[in-house]
Amino acid sequence: MVTETVFTYAAPALKFGSGSSAEVGHDLVGFGARRVLLVTDPGVAATGHPARIAEQVAAHGLTVTTYDAARVEPTDESLAHAIAFARDGGPFDAILAVGGGSAIDTAKAVNLLTTNPGELMDYINAPVGRARAPQQPLLPLVAIPTTTGTGSESTTICVLDVLSLKVKTGISHPALRPRLAVVDPDLTLTQPAMVTAAAGMDILCHALESYTARWYADFDAKRPEQRVPYCGANPIADMWSERALSLLAGAFRSAVRDGSDAAAREQMALAATFAGLGFGNAGVHVPHANAYPIAGRVRTFRPAGYPQDEPIVPHGMAVSLTAPEAFRFTFDAAPERHLHAARLLDPDAAGDGPDVLPAVLARLMRDIGIPNGLAEVGYGEADVDDLVEGALKQQRLLATAPKPVTGEDLAAVFRGSMEHW
Repeated sequence: MVTETVFTYAAPALKFGSGSSAEVGHDLVGFGARRVLLVTDPGVAATGHPARIAEQVAAHGLTVTTYDAARVEPTDESLAHAIAFARDGGPFDAILAVGGGSAIDTAKAVNLLTTNPGELMDYINAPVGRARAPQQPLLPLVAIPTTTGTGSESTTICVLDVLSLKVKTGISHPALRPRLAVVDPDLTLTQPAMVTAAAGMDILCHALESYTARWYADFDAKRPEQRVPYCGANPIADMWSERALSLLAGAFRSAVRDGSDAAAREQMALAATFAGLGFGNAGVHVPHANAYPIAGRVRTFRPAGYPQDEPIVPHGMAVSLTAPEAFRFTFDAAPERHLHAARLLDPDAAGDGPDVLPAVLARLMRDIGIPNGLAEVGYGEADVDDLVEGALKQQRLLATAPKPVTGEDLAAVFRGSMEHW
């Protein structure tokens, strides 16, 4: 067997810092834009940030049309609504996303389906969809995150729920990556505490999963046309992931406890950026694969800080709920990495076994108010088989795990995640 000798790395252009969102009109002019579609969601629109940014863009002579109905945790139906709006109101020559991962992912889907033929299911990852690659160039997409966590401003991924199948899945292709990420920590000061906690756990799991992913050189050798954005852990992604973990150790609890702590918010924004640059190339694995059915099959749970009109397990929360048990399962594939990650998060973490990192995670989750396992968001033993079925559909993610993952393995992780403390 011939193993891989090549890893890949890609990232959008980045503009980071307080006030950077005010400059986006200049950036769009540089891309040759004249008619811009701004995509946001109702909650972010209510902060006034999108309207202010639209005015600043218009001051550069550009025409801005705003779509403010992006759904928190997008579905195939919500994306179809946004795509129809863009097709009716276009053509546009650039797209601007202002919001969390949901708004940015909605903008990615709009960009794809207004420049290429077909429907969402043509492009959704197999085996759920047909995994078609786009044939036509996409428009320049500028992403301005207002939450610290998803990393969508850096990645090639658009995540959505397919309602008829009760499954969360995604579209993955390098063409979806934004042209420019504008990270302005000032915009994150309006995040509610639970949004900060859930999105921050997404940062944490991005960093941990990419750091513990299968090493790139352990994959079978690929031809150039077979290469995918997630190429496994590698030296460059490792650097970003380690730095993200160190930043989280110092800022995470402070940012949740005091949303007005500007220094902590800036550190969280940096951590989110670094983790996005890491996992956007190395990949994620078991916690993210498990998160899709956890979010897709929710029945009654409604967390504080999120829209209350329907049940939701936010993505970062869903990822975190099985993370302690998942990293206990993957420990033996790379013990030194799991222990090093634990001590980056908590330098006082003692021990050298598989329980060290799970214990660090459980303490953090308890401190920031994340629910105590799957039981608290409404799942029980009777749901395990359905959750396993949904996770097994995420083979694109499970392939990046540092060891083979069976249905029995996933069942054990889900059962062990009903409570963490």
